[in-house]
Amino acid sequence: METDQCNAQAFLQFLQYTLNQYPDKHVVMVLDNAKIHHAKVLQPFLQEHEEQLTFVFLPPYSPNLNLVERIGGWLKESVIANRFHPSRKKLRESIVSFLEYLSEFPEKVLQRIGQVIMSEN
Repeated sequence: METDQCNAQAFLQFLQYTLNQYPDKHVVMVLDNAKIHHAKVLQPFLQEHEEQLTFVFLPPYSPNLNLVERIGGWLKESVIANRFHPSRKKLRESIVSFLEYLSEFPEKVLQRIGQVIMSEN
């Protein structure tokens, strides 16, 4: 799902979208402690879907546990940093290309995450 904003309303739409994709499954989301993940606007939705949706929050100030941060850093390094994209459309195309690469070579993702994990120990 793609959105122009990163706020509680967009996150709520993402939750609705996700549950619609997996109507007969219990969904567990591992989240950081961003304010949008704790917003009051989410509470009625979470209460209504507590049988289908569980949040597991990472400890505060623990980016080393957040694998999405690692992939995001790789994305920035590979696609965004020191590169000019003449339009939002071209930037999106570059990001989609990077994500397609990740889906074609999951072993590269595991190597990259493993390298970071090993270097922290």
